[in-house]
Formats: sequence, C-alpha cells, structure tokens
Amino acid sequence: MKLDTSPEGLAEELLGRPFDQLDAEERAVLHRVCSGEVFGLDADERAAASASFGDKLADRVAAVGGSWAFIGSFVLVLFVWMVINSHVLEQLGFHPFDAYPYIFLNLMLSMLAALQAPVIMMSQNRQAKKDRVAARHDYEVNLRTTIELLRLHRKIDRVLSRLGHLENGNHAEPGRRE
Repeated sequence: MKLDTSPEGLAEELLGRPFDQLDAEERAVLHRVCSGEVFGLDADERAAASASFGDKLADRVAAVGGSWAFIGSFVLVLFVWMVINSHVLEQLGFHPFDAYPYIFLNLMLSMLAALQAPVIMMSQNRQAKKDRVAARHDYEVNLRTTIELLRLHRKIDRVLSRLGHLENGNHAEPGRRE
C-alpha cells in the first residue's frame, strides 16, 4: 500500500478528515509538507523587515520608558527640578522659574504621560501581533512534525508488515532458501 502524498490524501489518511474540512492554516501546512517547502523568516525577522520608522521608534520608547534606568533618572530629574526651583535659585538671588507648586513641571509631566502612553500601547500592539505570528508558526511546526511522524509511523508499519510476510513465507516453505 502506497502512501498518498497529495494534500487531500494526507488529510484523509493522517488527520482523518477530508481536506475541505480543514482550516486554511492546516491546508497550507499540508501543501508545504507535500511540496517539501521549508520556512522562511520567523516572527521577529518578519516584524523587523516590515517595521516602519514609527514602529521602531515606538519599540525604542517602550524599551527605554519601561526600564529601571529611566525610572531612576526620571526621579533624579524631578528631584533636581524641585531643589533648583525651591532653594538654590532663591539663595543665589534669582526668582525660581517654576516655584512651588511646580505648575510647569506638572504640565510637562502630563504632556509626557499623554504622549508616552499611546506610544507604549503601539509597541505592545506590535508585540502582540508578533506573538500571534509566533504562535501560528509554532502551531505549524507542531502540525508538520505530527504529520511527518505519522508518515514515518505508516512507513515503518508497512516495512514491518512486509517483513512479517517474508518471515511467514520462509516458515511456510522450509526447503526454500533465499
């Protein structure tokens, strides 16, 4: 018995379902298995290849804005701002440019938050999209592996079956030698 190597035959024989009842992803995997096609770029490489300047900027802002270095330096800047505008400038005889209650500082912080939050959300959306692509890729790898294992299992079963027939044939005719 020869194994059908068409996508339709593999669907019936290995997955136990008609080809037209498979989802698009499973059909694509069967076509690639039959053609011997290998994968191209992985999810990260695909995302990097299609990333625009804005996408790269959003990823960079999210990477910097979500780090302890940013938090530490930001706290330091806020502390320096408050010290300069409360004590240092007054002792030097200058009028603080943003005295307590630091209205200009509040404005700058609000603007930073208003701009940084959507940029970080853009980066998170891109990461979620990459995760979905990676999950589809992993599913395809798993499905391909399963199909290949089933194919190998069937081939081994056929070989063992033929060996069994040979052994039975040799035992049936004891005077015959090969």
